[in-house]
Formats: sequence, C-alpha cells, structure tokens
Amino acid sequence: MVDAHGTDALGSEAYALMERLYPLCRSLTGDGVHATFDAIEDHIPLTRTEIASGTHVFDWVVPDEWNIRDAYVAARDGSRVIDFRRSTLHVVGYSEPVRAHMPLEELRTRLHTLPERPDVIPYRTSYYHRTWGFCLAHRDLEALPPGDYDVVIDSSLEPGRLTFAELLLEGELDDEVVISTYVCHPALAHDNLSGIAVATMLGRALSQRRLRHSIRIVFAPGTIGPLCWLHANRDRLGRFAHGLAISCIGDDGDFTYKRSRRGDAAIDRAAALVLRDSGRPHRVLEWDPWGGDERQFCSPGFNLPMGTLQRTPHAEYDGYHTSADSLDRMSPAGMADAVRALLDVIDVLETDRTLVNRSPFGEPQLGRRGLFRTSGGAVATPADERALLWVLNQSDGDASLVDIAGRSGIAYPVIRRAAERLEQVELLGPAWSAATPDPAPR
Repeated sequence: MVDAHGTDALGSEAYALMERLYPLCRSLTGDGVHATFDAIEDHIPLTRTEIASGTHVFDWVVPDEWNIRDAYVAARDGSRVIDFRRSTLHVVGYSEPVRAHMPLEELRTRLHTLPERPDVIPYRTSYYHRTWGFCLAHRDLEALPPGDYDVVIDSSLEPGRLTFAELLLEGELDDEVVISTYVCHPALAHDNLSGIAVATMLGRALSQRRLRHSIRIVFAPGTIGPLCWLHANRDRLGRFAHGLAISCIGDDGDFTYKRSRRGDAAIDRAAALVLRDSGRPHRVLEWDPWGGDERQFCSPGFNLPMGTLQRTPHAEYDGYHTSADSLDRMSPAGMADAVRALLDVIDVLETDRTLVNRSPFGEPQLGRRGLFRTSGGAVATPADERALLWVLNQSDGDASLVDIAGRSGIAYPVIRRAAERLEQVELLGPAWSAATPDPAPR
C-alpha cells in the first residue's frame, strides 16, 4: 500500500539504488564517486562542482585523486588469497600503487583484521598519509600458510579533483533548507549508502511539489566534502535557513535526532515535534561534535542550524565499518518511513509562521463565527477547539506555530489547521502586518 507521499514505492526504489551502488569503490575522489553520481542522476538531476587537488580549504588541502583498477595478494600457485574484486573493503582506501613479492612475515605488517570479530573485513582508509595495505577477516589471515606472496595494488594517486554534487529545487523564497549526506564509503550499506538512497528519493518526491523554501540536497565525500561546499558557498550562507545531515538511516531502528550546535534552532524544534507527533519510538540527543557532516556546518565559525537525523547511529550497531554492514541489514520499509519523516519535517518548516491575534482583549466569540460546537451539532472536535484557544492565546507576534504546538502538546497539523481557520475569519493576521488589533473596550 502506498501512502499520500508514495513513500512505500520510494523505499523499494531506495533499496534498488543501494543494490546498484554497493559494488562501486567510493572514496574521497575518483571514478567510484562519479559513477555514484551517474546512478543518482537516473532519479534526480545534479549539478557537479569540481575542486582541484592542492586547493586550500580552510585548514585542509584537497588531496590527490585516487583511482583503483585491481588489487590482490596471490599465493605461489597464482590463487588470490585476498581479492579486491570480491570486496572493495579488502584494500585500504587511498592505497598507493604496489607491485612486490614478499614473505608472509613482512606482509603481515600491511594486513588489517579484527581479532575480536574474526569473520568480518574491517574498513580502513589513509587519505592524507601515503601508505598501502589490505583488510581481511582474521580467520582468513590465520589460515595463510608461511611463504612468499605476490602483492599488487593497481591504483593511481595523482593531481585531479574532488567532486561534490547537488540538487537545487527553487522555492518562492531565497532561504534554503540544506540536506547533506556523504558519498565516500565503499560497500557499507547502513553507514553511507542508506543516506545516499534516502536523500535521492527525498529529492525526487520534493521535485513534484510547489515549495516556499528552496531545497538544496548536497552529496559530498565526508569531512573534506562539506568543507569544500562551505568554502565554495561562503557568500551564500546567509540563505542557509535550516539544515539536516542524513546518515545511518536504512534499518528499522528507532529514529535518533541530534540537535544542532545552537540547540534550539527552528530545525531542532521542527524535527522534535514531528517525531513526537508521529508516535514513532525515537530519541532527541543534545549536540555532540562527534559524528558526520554536521560537524563542519556547526563548527563555531559557521554555527549553522544543521541537525542530524538517523535511525541506529554509527557507533550503536553491530558491524559498523565492517563487511557486516551489508545490504541484508537494510529495510525498504524503514527507508520509506525515513522519507516520510523527512517530508514531514520539511512540511513543518514550509508552513510554520508567526501570527498575531487581532482581537486580543478577552476571547473573541467563536461560536457565532462557526468555529465552536453548538447545540445544533459539532463543527469541530474537542482537540480542534483546544487548538483554537491555544493559537489565539499564544499568537502575540512572538510565538510561531511550532512554538505553540510544542508548548500545548497538540499535534502540529491540528495547530496549523486551527490557525488557518482563524485567519479565514480574520481573527489572526501575519506578525509583520500593518493591521493593528482591535482597541480594548472602554
């Protein structure tokens, strides 16, 4: 069954996109990132921006571009005991090219395993320090016989470019809602791929709407990618009204929202309200500078209102940064619900506003305006009646609809509906309106 947003279908398509992206060897740069953007473009249009290697971006320098064609460790008989073609996790990300013949004792210093988890392949990278290495299950390492091995990493590290991509959906306002997700992890489903897939389906759903805010969805490699985006958009950051980083959002775990560094930004209140009203099991966490893209947007020099929406966070699920983070863990239904939750948050951001009660001296008579129940029949539910009174009481030009919903405990859609009805009978007006309240009775 498909809901009003069509998110069941989007969940299935999100999973199909993950299946397509899973084999690609993504990193900070290179062909795997470009192929990932190509796949996303089958669903939404993207604009790509390239930043040259060696470019200084705040305290960082964009690294050389890395590409890899093949890599393996082969025994004397030519059989591959470690094979990049079987898993992109087998090679340390950004490994420099190698062709060597060495004994196992020497090779061991370049092999990374998890002895406490002997059946999984760990994920390791070395973006900013030249080295090379392989990753494998500890059980497979223990099974390697002594002797000499051929070692090949057919890669290149040379000046090139880092690329980030974005979808911009123009709204009535210049103010932007920025959605960010990272694209630099190979063969990790919950951590990385789920964010890419959910953000893609969110973009496609939003492209069919008329929007008040402009929506910008950014796909970039972790850490250096958001920094490059911020560097390239320094003159436009005044348009950054609300932001959400998306990661680890593909399983059936409870939703986890982490507040922005500001702690009480509009995005923080909107996300917490949506999760509260939905009845979904969830947590709202305070700001912590440990995490993903939000660390850069919320660094003190920018302090942008960027929250984070996840399901099971990165450090809380079995298999984080290992081959156990596979497609088998993913849930199309969970991703469908993630798209729905994101759409609901954006709905709140789109419709929240601050109004003024135009008859503030005592309660206006609602019955004669058809807004309260009468003996002849009910024109509103008790919840609707309470919402009318809350909106009238709190609409003093300072409290927004989100503020009123939060303080009253009434669901935001009910508060919004009450405000619309009060506007229709001219009991509410915009806070910026030149109209003044009716004078107090003498």
